[in-house]
Amino acid sequence: MAKEFAARVSKKERNFKDITGSIDERILRMNDQKLLRGAQLANIPLNDIVVREQVRTKFNDDSLHELAENIKVNGLIQPLVLHREGNKFVLVCGERRFRAMNLINFPEAPCFILENKSPEELMAIQFSENQAREELHYIDQADSIFGYQKLTDASERKITAALGISKSEVHRCLKIAKLPKVIKEAAKLHNTEKYVLLEWDEIPSNELKAEIKAKILEGTMTKRLQLKRLLSTFKVEKPKKKKEDSVDKIMKELKKQMKNPRMKNKAEDLMKQLLS
Repeated sequence: MAKEFAARVSKKERNFKDITGSIDERILRMNDQKLLRGAQLANIPLNDIVVREQVRTKFNDDSLHELAENIKVNGLIQPLVLHREGNKFVLVCGERRFRAMNLINFPEAPCFILENKSPEELMAIQFSENQAREELHYIDQADSIFGYQKLTDASERKITAALGISKSEVHRCLKIAKLPKVIKEAAKLHNTEKYVLLEWDEIPSNELKAEIKAKILEGTMTKRLQLKRLLSTFKVEKPKKKKEDSVDKIMKELKKQMKNPRMKNKAEDLMKQLLS
């Protein structure tokens, strides 16, 4: 049976209500509930929603079609999150749901509408929402965290507190975000494990690093185990310890003797003779 929709209402005649006081927190699935206080709920035509660059850039087509079928049968359970900017409604969270509804030609969607939020607040909401849903690709996660750092000039500790992820993960993400774009694009294309990129970045040998980079770009080096096996075939020489010469030994012994009150004067005389 076809789903029936209410008649379209003009923007001026739409009724808004504050629903955040009674809505189940499990539906929101966000770390910072305070950021959604004062949100209004309304049905917004999909054609009126502006989609800008989002945290997530990789979408699974099969998953999208599955979600679209689910929405077709059950309707949209979790509203989209929009930010009103003048006369525009900018999508903050829910691009997968937005894309799925377009696949089945839904005319409108229930939306949380935020107003007067800072870019930092919107990015925190967007990141938290994506973390709670279908696994976010680590490249998208790294780029979003790096973007948040550039926007806010926050330290790793402050990013950890704001986004609710460990400091070690923040550190790894910032390292990945600064890698060459071609490496990151290849990692997304070939589903390369993140530790391959992190360990590749630490390789000191330019020749070996270039060889492994070529394998990453062509998709033949995607697993950390593959990288370990390759590296095990190369012998890495440990730096030799510097041998102490006779002067170093004498200086070390004199410094010890100068700490002894009984030997201090004699040691000072010997030190002067040595320096002269």
